Amino acid sequence: MSTVYARFAGHIDAVLDALEAEGSLPPGLERRAITAEPPRDPAHGDLATNAAMVLAKPAGTNPRALAALIAPKLEALDFVQGADIAGPGFINVRLDPEVWREELERIIASGADYGRGTLGTGVRVNVEYVSANPTGPMHVGHCRGAVVGDALANLLEYAGFDVTREYYVNDAGNQVDILARSAWLRYREALGHDVGEIPEGLYPGDYLKPVGARLAAEFGDLYADAPEAEWLAPFKRAAVDAMLELIRNDLAQLGIHHDIFASEAEVQASGAPDRALETLREKGLVYEGVLEAPKGETPDDWEPVALTLFRSTLFGDDQDRPMKKSDGSWTYFGADAAYHLGKAERADSLIDIWGADHAGTVKRIQAAVSALTDGRVELDVKLVQMVRLFRAGEPVKMSKRSGSFVTLADVVQEVGKDVVRFMMLTRRADAPLDFDFAKVLEASKDNPVFYVQYAHARISSLHRRAKEEGIDLAAPADLSLLDEDELALIKLAAQFPRIVAAAAESHEPHRVAFYLADLAAALHAHWNRGNDDPERRFLLVNAPETTRARLELASAIGQIIRNGLGIMGVAAAEEMH
Repeated sequence: MSTVYARFAGHIDAVLDALEAEGSLPPGLERRAITAEPPRDPAHGDLATNAAMVLAKPAGTNPRALAALIAPKLEALDFVQGADIAGPGFINVRLDPEVWREELERIIASGADYGRGTLGTGVRVNVEYVSANPTGPMHVGHCRGAVVGDALANLLEYAGFDVTREYYVNDAGNQVDILARSAWLRYREALGHDVGEIPEGLYPGDYLKPVGARLAAEFGDLYADAPEAEWLAPFKRAAVDAMLELIRNDLAQLGIHHDIFASEAEVQASGAPDRALETLREKGLVYEGVLEAPKGETPDDWEPVALTLFRSTLFGDDQDRPMKKSDGSWTYFGADAAYHLGKAERADSLIDIWGADHAGTVKRIQAAVSALTDGRVELDVKLVQMVRLFRAGEPVKMSKRSGSFVTLADVVQEVGKDVVRFMMLTRRADAPLDFDFAKVLEASKDNPVFYVQYAHARISSLHRRAKEEGIDLAAPADLSLLDEDELALIKLAAQFPRIVAAAAESHEPHRVAFYLADLAAALHAHWNRGNDDPERRFLLVNAPETTRARLELASAIGQIIRNGLGIMGVAAAEEMH
């Protein structure tokens, strides 16, 4: 969509074209780094551009001299009140207030589409997130990556990308055999056998009891005393299916739904790893070799083994990586490379959301994607740090051994989907996050969830109260009645489209949450001024024209809050209880 900043960028281009035509600027200079954005200090104006700073050196002049050529042409535009040169060559621009009143009308007219962009038009993006092992219910450790991935997918769609949401099911590893053995014990337990304490190394959680009961109903005592070779395969399938059903239900409570659940076992069975290996071999990027001993190993306890290695060091990795084990089976990396090739064949860009504990594997899989696609497809891996749970300031203790952990469903049921989703986006994904069950429900400005929702609820209350007072909101609003403080709110609201675009480009959905917190704070500050001076209030019963203008402003702020919360997957509150 065309925003104030995008339109002004077009005017800057026109000014530069004019300078080229005059011979004051060499033709064909690269302009991509030129920006039109709000100045850091609002006192400096409405917009700032670095055009002179960017072009001065290639133009063979100094920035202030070039700025002196650009500024007068900008100032000559009908809607510009002034253009001042600042510092080494920045240009600060003051716009006619009518520009902001028109932008307010544009926000109202665009509604849910204000901020929706075309940045990603025609670009297919695959976002893989969650991808937890199918060995149990989702716990709070999975929650943050799930929300970050889903909000990022929403954000990219809002910015115009064609998004596929994918979950990679790790159903080919040893952990699935352990799951099947654990389910077999619960199966025998359901048949009335005394299985005793669940042995070390198996999954002890009670969540497998319904799986055991289902297997008992299906198979009776057929496998109660049968050797493992007879029941392992069917129990694996049944247990994985049951866990995926559990996982889907858990994610649905957060409003998360994937387009594709891709099976690692199916990837391997399809021959995809062989095809990926052959592709790399044809490019001369695979060889048979021996890895150096790991750090800390001595010659006595290190046995060199010939392995099939990928030349990942050519792509920035710190060592070449084995595609196959010495027994000929695929390494996790080998299978993962093949899986990513499959994704790359149906997308133009790949994004993976991983836990921070996988940081060591990022370079190798990025190297594989680059090699397999000849650089056509880029893989961006977003690492998500852990969530630390607290209850009224005290850490919540969990035990892996006993199967005692806080599930995602537990958290959602206690505080609600919207609170969970919002809180998971209140910090950068790569920074640790503390989640306190008490604090996230506080009615306090220190609680960003409450603060943003309260802003929207306050705006909703204005319209209800206006109707109660008999103010005709259907009549046209005279926006010339809005003063400088109120125009400042419009200027902040008008930044939403560029926030969306920047967040989408950087793959950082938390930027939307940060922006909404700033917008809510500005709304609350303006509201509170009305507490001190009744004439500053949004709703003035004896001044219906002023009220209509101010409620139009409030409606625009509410629309931006709803649009931002929608990207985050959060419903806007109409009332606070």
